[in-house]
Amino acid sequence: MLMEIINFIFEENSVFFIHVLNVFILIMLIVLFIFARHAGKKWTRVNDYLGVLTKTVNSIRYGDLSKKVEKTDFPGSEPLAESINRMIETLYDRENMITEYQNELHRQNKFLEAVINSLSDGLIIIDEECKILRATPKISEWLEIPGKKLLGTDITDYIIFPKNKSFEHLKDEDVFVYNDRASNFTASTMELKLEDKKKRFIIILKNVTDQRELESLKEDFVATLTHDLKVPIIAETNMLELFLNESFGPVSEKQEIALKNMQASNKELLDLVQIVLETYKIKDGKIRLYKENIMLKGFIEEIAEEMRPIAMKTQNALKVKLPRDIRVYADRIQLKRVVKNLIQNAISYGEPNSPIEISIGEIPKYIVISVKDYGAGISKSDINKIFNKYFSAAKKFRKIGTGLGLYLSLQIVKSHGGELTVESEEGEYTEFTIKIPAVINNSLLYGE
Repeated sequence: MLMEIINFIFEENSVFFIHVLNVFILIMLIVLFIFARHAGKKWTRVNDYLGVLTKTVNSIRYGDLSKKVEKTDFPGSEPLAESINRMIETLYDRENMITEYQNELHRQNKFLEAVINSLSDGLIIIDEECKILRATPKISEWLEIPGKKLLGTDITDYIIFPKNKSFEHLKDEDVFVYNDRASNFTASTMELKLEDKKKRFIIILKNVTDQRELESLKEDFVATLTHDLKVPIIAETNMLELFLNESFGPVSEKQEIALKNMQASNKELLDLVQIVLETYKIKDGKIRLYKENIMLKGFIEEIAEEMRPIAMKTQNALKVKLPRDIRVYADRIQLKRVVKNLIQNAISYGEPNSPIEISIGEIPKYIVISVKDYGAGISKSDINKIFNKYFSAAKKFRKIGTGLGLYLSLQIVKSHGGELTVESEEGEYTEFTIKIPAVINNSLLYGE
């Protein structure tokens, strides 16, 4: 379409110049005719010269810009012939320039078309009525319909979009494509803005079948692996417990210390395996919750007691600030996993011999639980990455970590309809805050 518009413009310019030339020659012919009438004896020579001009004009009219007005010995004809010939040369140069522009535009158009057609994604251009205006060969291949037959048809005849979203606001959304293959597709939309101000949209269709199969295989592998790892770890934990209980005979003081260290390491390993397993149980960011009313004072104190033996190794004192009891509606096991993970991080990355503060409180619409440590802090470059899957600062401090703890914690809090935020000053402190909605059935759930 662009080529046609440009061709039209240039063709119109060419016609314009020919019209100018024709008008100019006509005027000159009129002048010559008037002159000839007053000089009858020169009429024959004028008539011959008019024949030369007419022949040249006719050649130009039919596109032959190589013709020139031949010089004659007719008085005063030389300046006229020179002017006309210069005009023909100018028009000839202009035609060559236009042809060159058209050829270059055609080459660029072919190049761009080849690039678009080679994309692994399919592109569809539709109007606001969902009529297909253009589709790449990939679309025709997936829909198993020739491209020309798609033009002017309704895109909803071939693709089913999510019911809860308009096709104008798609962003990597799963869509169903009518074809004979069991394929998975996602679609994204962007508006195509042109000078005519008509609404048009580009839909980018991606075939994610292979990607989904790979993700499924990976999740199955990790789930199987972590499950198989848990069995021997739990068996070892039970065996260590039997040794510590002196079920197989007396245990010396040194043996008890060694066994307890092994027991602590086993627990850390079991927690890591459990985090990996729980992460891969998350599907589409959703976690199955079993909510109940939880009184936070006893809940936090119970967690603190469990974590104190771990904190004692680094001489970190767990300081619990509970100004008043607060009731929250949440999944006890999942919320406990989040709080314990935040305390574990505070122990791992906080300064030894420094306090770790755990507190609860209320802000408008939310009940909050915060864990604050004083130590390394988080750099500005890392603070926006810490909730990403597999991101871990453990390597920096030569510690064991999967990079899944905070990611899993964020997903758990989100599944409660809440938020997990962080504030930090490098070299000073880090504070994580859990926010859980405080309103259930339009009532604030505070303790008595």
